[in-house]
Parts: sequence; C-alpha cells; structure tokens
Amino acid sequence: MRKVNQMKLMRVTDPHIVLELIEKEFQPLAPETAALEEAGGRVLAEPVYAGEDIPGFDRSTVDGYAVRARDSFGAQEGLPAVFECAGEILMGQPAPGALQKGQCYLIHTGGMLPEGADAVIMLEDTETLGNQVHAYRQVAPGENVIRKGEDLQRGDEALAAGRLLRAQELGWLASLGIREVKVYRKPVMGLLSTGNELVPHTTAELPPGMIRDSNSHTLAYLGRKYGAQVLESEILRDAFDYFLEKSRRLLEKVDFLVFSGGSSVGARDFTSRTMEALGEPGLLVEGISVKPGKPTLLANCGGKPVLGLPGHPVSALVIFSIFGAAILERLSGRKPRQFHPAIRATLSRNLPSRSGRTDYVCVKLEQGGNGVLAIPVFGRSGMLRMLTHADGFLVIPTEKEGLLEGEEVEVFLWE
Repeated sequence: MRKVNQMKLMRVTDPHIVLELIEKEFQPLAPETAALEEAGGRVLAEPVYAGEDIPGFDRSTVDGYAVRARDSFGAQEGLPAVFECAGEILMGQPAPGALQKGQCYLIHTGGMLPEGADAVIMLEDTETLGNQVHAYRQVAPGENVIRKGEDLQRGDEALAAGRLLRAQELGWLASLGIREVKVYRKPVMGLLSTGNELVPHTTAELPPGMIRDSNSHTLAYLGRKYGAQVLESEILRDAFDYFLEKSRRLLEKVDFLVFSGGSSVGARDFTSRTMEALGEPGLLVEGISVKPGKPTLLANCGGKPVLGLPGHPVSALVIFSIFGAAILERLSGRKPRQFHPAIRATLSRNLPSRSGRTDYVCVKLEQGGNGVLAIPVFGRSGMLRMLTHADGFLVIPTEKEGLLEGEEVEVFLWE
C-alpha cells in the first residue's frame, strides 16, 4: 500500500489573542534594588512615597514683587498701588524679614516667599521710582505662587508601582532625594540563529548556497532597545539532539529565548519539537494570522517564553517588533502600551489584503504637497535592501480587505 505524505495543517491564532496570551502566561521578573542613576528605562516594582513636602517652602513662579494681595486691590492703569520696596530676596536664601503692610520684596522665579506675602506681582506690571514700586495691576491671593506641599505632601505617593522610569520620573525622584528604587529585574534574552545555510557575518567569502547571518544582529539590537541584556550563541545546525542540548543550556541562563529561523514550512516541526521538549506547558501558538510572519511559534517552557521567528529578515523584524517587544515589556513589569510612536500619513497607492488576516506593510515616509505620504516598500520577505528604505510599517486589520490610495493611515515608526 502506497504511503501518503501528510503535512500537518497550521493552526493560526489572531494577533490580539497572542498578545493576550503573553499577558496571561508570563509574569514580571523578580524585583531588585537599583541606584537612581541605573534605574532609567526600568519599571517600579513598588510605590515611592514622599519623605518631605514638595516644594518645601512657599515660592514664586515669576520674576516680580512679593506682596500682600489685599494691598494691591483696585490697582489699575492710571491708579497704581504704591509699595515700599523692603529689599531683594536672593535665590537660595530666606527673606531678610517678614513683609509689613504696604511693603514688597523683589523676588525671582523659584525664590522663597517672605512671611506675610501671599502673591507676586509680575515685574512687567510694575514701575520703580526710587524706593517705591508702582503696581498697575491687582493680584489675587495665591497668584503667581506655589504653596509649600502643593505639588506633594509628606507621606503622599510620589509614583505608583508599574511606572516606567523616564527622564521626567528620574528628575522627580531626584527632587525628593531618592537614592535607590525597587525595580523589576532587567530581562536576559537568549538568541539562537538556526539553519544549515547560515555562516557568521564575518565570513569573507561565501561558500556556494550559504548566506551570512543577519537576523542575529537585527534581533540583538531590538532586544537591547526594548530593555534586555542579550546573550548570543553560535549558529546551530539542524540536528535535533545537538540543537536541543544547546537550547536547553542557553534557556537555563536566560529569561526569554528566541529562535531565528527554523519556523518555515520545512523545518517548522523540528523547531516545535524542540520547544515542546524544553519544558511544560510547551507550545502555545503554532502560527499567527498575519503577513509577514505566519509560521511564528510561541511556547511557555517552565514559565519562560520561547519565541520561534521565521528566518526571513522582514518577517523576523516585524514579528519581533510586535510580539518580542511585548514579551520583554511584560517581563520588565511594563503595562501593555496604549500608544506607540506613530505618525499620521496619506497612503500613496491602493493596498489589497485578504480578510481574516492582519497585514503589516513596510512603508517609507516622504513630505508631499499636502502633508506626509506613506509609500509602501515592496519586496519579498527575504530581501534585506527593502528594510533599509522603510521608516516604519502600517497595519491592515483583519476585518479589512485592503486600504485605498489617499486614505489616512497610521504609520508605526521603527525609531
């Protein structure tokens, strides 16, 4: 009886469900203490509370004269309020004395308000005549002033757990005198390039049928960009026992393992066998309903995410930028992003698509007569040159059968 070669059908998963699986299956890494200088780009594992009032004193928000607001009531052009200048408040020093009725102090932005003052008249609303200051505008109590503790009071929560520490958060913590914070540990990502056709990029002369490994450098950069420390291994050949042993050893050292290559139709079962053997519960996703990158694999191996990327460079870049980034952000304790760096642009031509599949289309941006144009960059997924022309990609959602020329689109930027 003749044997029939049967190919296992790929069960694809909607990309939104894949992102939900990442949130459900994996947890942030254990917290650790980091010095403030080393905490940028990390995520707070516990809230930070203020140990003092911010600001620590009543201060001016403008250059002008500190006054009792009621002494300025009725001031206007032609009928100024007249004050006696009691002196100047130097930056970083308290006032020489308490403010008396009818007096004012010259004060600078950020200067400490004198006792008795409750407002500041802006410099441009005044005129000096000897020791007298004429104010041509009245001020209300609290005008041009920040009160002690108005920004934050002692014991208040300064930052909640789960906050990404950007430049502004670091400055805020520094203003509170915070020296170190509890943050989620930085993920360690392991990277394995696979395929008998690959040689290191340093190979000067290519043997027939061989290509230089480019994906490892693309993915290592992206891994670091999304906050990981990256460990790379040598190129692995398609021998199951050898491949499994190398993968298992690297997985022990990392929090997230990425295979580049080996998820194409011919080698896909080989890669999925390796993922199943690395730990329970094993394979979660056997394909994603996207283009490019349909044969992407995702597994949970003993609580650690393992991602199998297609070997074609465009597919690897796009898929890692979406799903690899989501995994690293989950491990880092970062909440799912509601917004991504993007720009609105006008599509330069029609883009067909197939309903039931999400398409990611690389585009370059150009300045047109009526705004920014999004120009699709076409080429097969194995062609590297097209990637160098692309500024980002747009998404054709599952429910649409394409986009029309002149339609406004959102382009997600590579950088």
